[in-house]
Amino acid sequence: MSFAHRPTGIRADTAPPSDAERRLRIDLAAAYRLIALYGWDDLIYTHVSAAIPDQPGRFLLNPFGLAFDEVCASNLVKIDTEGHIVGESAYRVNATGFALHAAVHLARPDAVCVMHLHNTAGIAVSLQRDGLLPASQHALRFHERLAWHDYEGLAFTPAEGARLTANLGAKFAMLLRNHGTLTTGRTVAEAFVLMATLIKACEIQLQAQAGGVPLVVPPPDVCARTALQLDDGGAIEGELEWPALLRKLDRLDTSYRD
Repeated sequence: MSFAHRPTGIRADTAPPSDAERRLRIDLAAAYRLIALYGWDDLIYTHVSAAIPDQPGRFLLNPFGLAFDEVCASNLVKIDTEGHIVGESAYRVNATGFALHAAVHLARPDAVCVMHLHNTAGIAVSLQRDGLLPASQHALRFHERLAWHDYEGLAFTPAEGARLTANLGAKFAMLLRNHGTLTTGRTVAEAFVLMATLIKACEIQLQAQAGGVPLVVPPPDVCARTALQLDDGGAIEGELEWPALLRKLDRLDTSYRD
């Protein structure tokens, strides 16, 4: 987890940030602060990236070495899919994080935001042979929609990137065995809300299993129907929740916008 990426070169970026990039930086910084607020962070590790809509092949990633509650819009690092930091930055990025996120962004242009966390509940469920059970309404959001990737160690290589993206396919969520959780979103808000739902589903399962009695799982037809209902016709998730979450942050500390 301590690997750091030192780019072989820095690509100039003389143009001021576009309105789209500025908005994206604020949303991404907000996601980092919210992850810290809800206790899903892991010291300085894990990462959330966002592809800049008007700059193909470039995305934003957290500065390696900062805690998530230190991330703000201006210190996010712009990097391209070849590993070059774009513009001036005092920070480096996590090499494993770069490799993982670049692989997903290249394979999935629809994945504007890629969120990978080491939350305790997600890791615990990833250790279970049967994984996430379709036992709660939260879990049914991912019924037959959850990808899996087997653990291969710390060093994330291009070959593993190809395997991970093949395992992910067109799905929006993944459990990484022995490792953590991953969600993608067409917006930062969508990736965050999906992650919140996945973590809640894992927490519910673990607490229910702690009771030591068999779990009641809905019949297969109910699981399938509920999952389809929760798809909501493919609507982008988070559009209602995100403004409320930003208001929560603004009441606590507006420095994520800096």
